[in-house]
Amino acid sequence: MFEDINKVLLITDMDGTFLPSDKIPTSENLKAVERFQRAGGKFTIATGRALQAAELYFDYFKCNFPMILFNGGMVYDYDNKKSLYDRYVPDITKPMVLDILEHFPNLGCEILVESNIKIVQYNDMEEYHTRICKSHPDIVEFSDISEPWYKVLFADTEENIDEVVRYVEAKGFGGVDFVRSDRFFYEILPLGNSKGTAVHKMREICSLSDYTIVCAGDYNNDIEMIRYADLGVCPSNATQEVKAVSDLVLKQSNDENAIAAVIDYIFSKIN
Repeated sequence: MFEDINKVLLITDMDGTFLPSDKIPTSENLKAVERFQRAGGKFTIATGRALQAAELYFDYFKCNFPMILFNGGMVYDYDNKKSLYDRYVPDITKPMVLDILEHFPNLGCEILVESNIKIVQYNDMEEYHTRICKSHPDIVEFSDISEPWYKVLFADTEENIDEVVRYVEAKGFGGVDFVRSDRFFYEILPLGNSKGTAVHKMREICSLSDYTIVCAGDYNNDIEMIRYADLGVCPSNATQEVKAVSDLVLKQSNDENAIAAVIDYIFSKIN
């Protein structure tokens, strides 16, 4: 599986996996990524973030392979500044969102489009999310958004998101996927789309048939990606559902340089 490091692609989730709790990449992880890339390995990210929120970290590290954004909605070639693959939520998503926001008038809500994050309903959790991610979203009305939507994110306390999940399940909305991406976040994604489908598409469009793909993630929106990988890995802080589908459950958490441990594992197999 690891005969040639030049044919190894490591794809990592950002929040909860590559990034520690304070959202500042550790020197150990950064040194490991640099070592891996210098040896010929390919490193990139798979995140629910928009490009604007992800590229804030590119002063710390560089991806030497196209990245996955919007929880699988886009495969993006950052070097050439172009999208290689896009999936959008359908038009039926808007009335679903309006229904949910009418029932939960204090629920935070953001719409992710290519140009920026668009916040249509603000609350304390949205303020926290914006601050911790160092993003600069636009606060807008629905009528101000003309671009296609990659995804919708609802934000609130864990207890309130639990209520939203129960409401959505009772309504039986169809034609899209609802995914819990954190205790505080609940998302609407294109039907059947995930980080895993994006990795599958990346294997096709980037000619990776002879590559070993290693995927690392911590939360349930990472499950399909971990299942699809040749080696699926999770940090010790991962949910039980993620641990159950991972080939390798690390002893290290995201606060204990989990990605450096993954890279050490890859090198140990090659050596």
